[in-house]
Amino acid sequence: MIKTKNLSFVYRKTDEDGGTAVEEEVLREINLTIEKGSFTAILGHNGSGKSTLAKHFNAILLPTGGKVYVKGMDTTDKDSVFNIRQSAGMVFQNPDNQMVAAIVEDEVAFAPENLGVEPKEIRRRVDECLETVNMTKYAQSAPSNLSGGQKQRVAIAAVLAMNPEILILDEPTAMLDPKGRSEVIKTIKMLNREKGITVVLITHYMDEAALADRTVVIDDGEIVLDGTPKDVFRNVEKIKSLGLDVPQVTELAYELRKKGIDISEDVLTVDECFAELLKILGGGAT
Repeated sequence: MIKTKNLSFVYRKTDEDGGTAVEEEVLREINLTIEKGSFTAILGHNGSGKSTLAKHFNAILLPTGGKVYVKGMDTTDKDSVFNIRQSAGMVFQNPDNQMVAAIVEDEVAFAPENLGVEPKEIRRRVDECLETVNMTKYAQSAPSNLSGGQKQRVAIAAVLAMNPEILILDEPTAMLDPKGRSEVIKTIKMLNREKGITVVLITHYMDEAALADRTVVIDDGEIVLDGTPKDVFRNVEKIKSLGLDVPQVTELAYELRKKGIDISEDVLTVDECFAELLKILGGGAT
């Protein structure tokens, strides 16, 4: 669905005096393939290049070097940009920045209306997308009256109304409380598992990345780790050296191993940790 070949990107800006042009290389020779129906989490500390990479996936940014293909379409081909952005919908960190309508259902209808979709089909899409993100009862509400998690789910519904095959989410839970985060992540998982939508989640929350099929870690514009969450998070010391954390349960298992307790490196969830501790204790705990 998405393929990058030796992707590089340079931001060009002037210095503080407004004179000399300054170049900052943000992405370096990125080679990445994202398969149809997959759920990929991209991790990295602030300034690592992960959000810049995400913006290449629907042609918001274009490569300085190399290529990006979305469903085989070259993002630098101006004639393909419309189709690329229909195929790869993007949800940003702050849902307020995406809201354009005063009523929730009008917000969801906005994109298909601008695409020239027939009114009956727009009505069907609005109803279906609001039901998908569990926001039907808020159809007549003002977005300003919703919680952060509810707003983000409306933003997701508005993107879904374009019938994208790929959903790119750039730190969608960064501004949310734990309840809002849980609502949004539950929605993302459902869209991937039940609807077959290819998901690319940009995040700095390790527990969210652990839910993906694949975790890619970026540092200083380069891919430094790539594999299943278990494969990636067993590299605890490497991840910490990059200024990142690991899931809390993985951290616990890591500290227990440092104390000489023989617990698996693959622990990612509370249930897995509980099972490992039961084995260590001989099954005597309840």
